[in-house]
Order: sequence, then structure tokens, then C-alpha cells
Amino acid sequence: MDERLAPGPFNPDAPAAVYDESKRFFIGAKTDRDFIHFSPETQGQYPFIGTFTWQTSIVEAGKARWREAHLRQVIEIMHLLGSPLAQSGLDADFERKNWRIVPNEDGFGSRLDFNLRDYSEGLSGLYWRNVFGAPFVDLFGPRLDAIPASQRQSLDGGLVLVQPYELPTQAMTPEGDAAESQLIATLGRDAFFDLPTLRKPTRVPDVSWMLRKH
Repeated sequence: MDERLAPGPFNPDAPAAVYDESKRFFIGAKTDRDFIHFSPETQGQYPFIGTFTWQTSIVEAGKARWREAHLRQVIEIMHLLGSPLAQSGLDADFERKNWRIVPNEDGFGSRLDFNLRDYSEGLSGLYWRNVFGAPFVDLFGPRLDAIPASQRQSLDGGLVLVQPYELPTQAMTPEGDAAESQLIATLGRDAFFDLPTLRKPTRVPDVSWMLRKH
């Protein structure tokens, strides 16, 4: 966020130069509404902890054409990056499922701690849209077929979309939470982090191929 891109048509050379120097980049629109963050894992030990994050106004999701375009873009990015997982939803929903406040060991103050380091340890929950690649399709197997057709869709390249509710604004509502809970029960609760008990998943995807490939 220290530099401004030149006005006019987008020039990919500018963020590419930043990436060449820092091996990551963060772009924010001047509207302070849209953000893209690209941060791959470059050390090689855990290649699956890299992230590609796109944030925008939730208002856009109320438009059917936007939702259709969003799904196409997610699929394209997953294929481009070779990612086995993409999840979309409210920022607040991600915060409540991925992080918790824990007291420091010395008894003074507290800190923010993650529930799961990354998807190799399982899933923190379901969100508005959950697009599963091969490791998760293999993990869930026929359980995916048990999800109602209105909440499941087969996509290009063997990807599968699981969507508990139509709009992301239905997250964190009684109806949305109930829909998510039902799908988690169908897919198997042992593949998901349980926040009330802090129980980590005991059934996780096989990502060993990513270590070999990297």
C-alpha cells in the first residue's frame, strides 16, 4: 500500500515487480473497498499455507450476475494456482471460526491464536461458498452425493461446490448456522474443528502430494 499504480489500463508489471522483491503483494483500490492479497509459501515446508485473498463489498453479492461471475473467477483462480480449496463468506464469519483469544502463559494479558494452521489440519467450518478440489472430494467421498442438489454443484476440473445458503449475508444467522451444521453432519463432524470443545479434526485431506510436487 506504499505505492500508487499509474492511472489507465492495468499494468501487471507493477505488482509483478513488487512480487519479485518481496515474494508477495497486497493491492487496495482507492475506494478502500476492494483488496487483493497474494502470499504464497516460499520456504517449501508447508506449501499449502500460502493464500490468495480477495475482499470486496458484501453489497455486490446481492446481484445474481455478480454471484455467477464470482464463481467463474474462483474456479479460474483455483485452476491457475492448483489450489484444492477455496472458501468465500463474510469476513466476520472467518474471524469467529478461525481465531480465538487465549490467555498468555504468564497470566498477563491475552493473545489471538488460530484454531487450525491450514487446511492440511482439516476445516474450521463451512462458509457461504466452499469449493473442494481432489483432496477434499476424496476425503468426503460419497458423503458429497448425500448433500441436496440445491446445495451442491459439480464444477469444471473435478471441483465440487458446497453452498449452505444462497447469499453470504445469511451467514451468522440462526437459519444459516443450522444449514451449515446440517451439512457438516452430512460430511462428517470429525473433518471439522469443533469450537465449543476446541477439538481438532481427526479426519484430514491427503496433501502429501503437494510436498512431493513442491
